[in-house]
Amino acid sequence: MKQQDPKEIFGRRLSQARRMRGMSLRAVAEAIGGKVSYNALHRYECGEMMPSDDVLIPVADVLDKPLDFFFRPFTVELRELRFRKTTGLGAKSEDAVKELATDFFERYCEIEQILGLPSRFRDPLGHVRYTRPEEAEEAAVKVRLHWKLGEDPLPNVIETLETNGFKIFEVEAPESFDGFSGWADGHPVIVLATWLNKDMPRKRFTTLHEAAHLLVAPHTDLSGKELEAFCNRFAGAMLIPKEVFTSDWGGFRHRISLEELIDLKRRYGMSIAAIMHRAHDLKLIDDSTYRQFSIIRKKKGWHRDEPGKYIGTEQSSRFEQLVLRATAEEQISFDKGAALLNVSLVEFQQTLSEFL
Repeated sequence: MKQQDPKEIFGRRLSQARRMRGMSLRAVAEAIGGKVSYNALHRYECGEMMPSDDVLIPVADVLDKPLDFFFRPFTVELRELRFRKTTGLGAKSEDAVKELATDFFERYCEIEQILGLPSRFRDPLGHVRYTRPEEAEEAAVKVRLHWKLGEDPLPNVIETLETNGFKIFEVEAPESFDGFSGWADGHPVIVLATWLNKDMPRKRFTTLHEAAHLLVAPHTDLSGKELEAFCNRFAGAMLIPKEVFTSDWGGFRHRISLEELIDLKRRYGMSIAAIMHRAHDLKLIDDSTYRQFSIIRKKKGWHRDEPGKYIGTEQSSRFEQLVLRATAEEQISFDKGAALLNVSLVEFQQTLSEFL
């Protein structure tokens, strides 16, 4: 790997840190209280000079970063990013989310390198090409077979994806943002908003929708609404395979009770809306029945608060477990473990004691 200039590293890290906090250079200069000028900060960011310790410490304090953050070489670049929903997020917030994700996936890749773990992602779709949204059913069957998932509903989507080479990061963001997907140096990555934890079926579906974009991109020329339809159908088929869903549904139906839908929601971890959409995709209900459901859903406000509960959980934990494992096996120090998890040493020691 090409040796990186320390001044360039510091400049890029300074830019990253302030964007992670949504701050301009002038805002940083003002927050420091006159200890460094805007012009000096600009020169630091451009890699023209390095700050003294008298400047570096207050800069790090204002940006809430440890000193070693500013000298850590860049090892990961996010690319081919696709935001699921950006309405109202704003350029500054979107930029902050991307920088936070870059920092997280750098730390994730670092702990894998420390532990000597190889990249585990393998394209499960082979050389097949998809030309129609309906073929998402075939893609889901192929992925389930390759990942040895059987025919049962997925109990934990995030764990399944992490087991098969995906890296997932959860970030605090406004509800105008669901998530995005992309690649980090050959690793498929998904970023999810933490507010989705209030709606677990939506979180599960969103995660698989993002995974579909990453899995199918090399295998299709679909775009726009057709690609979105493919990814939605893939997510539904991953959550519950066609044959099992058809059997549970009971064949073609003219009507279905709310109690039945709530039971299916509890069992599948899918929203009632997604269940009805899947039934329509599979031609288990006709257009009229689906339209009538959509009218009732809107009238009753189910698009905001749907009846029925799903009690499962979805949480990304692999990265933390790897850091705790490396520390417990004395492959990294307590200080390094805390830095990787971006927590204080006291908090890390407490977490490690619970782990042990």
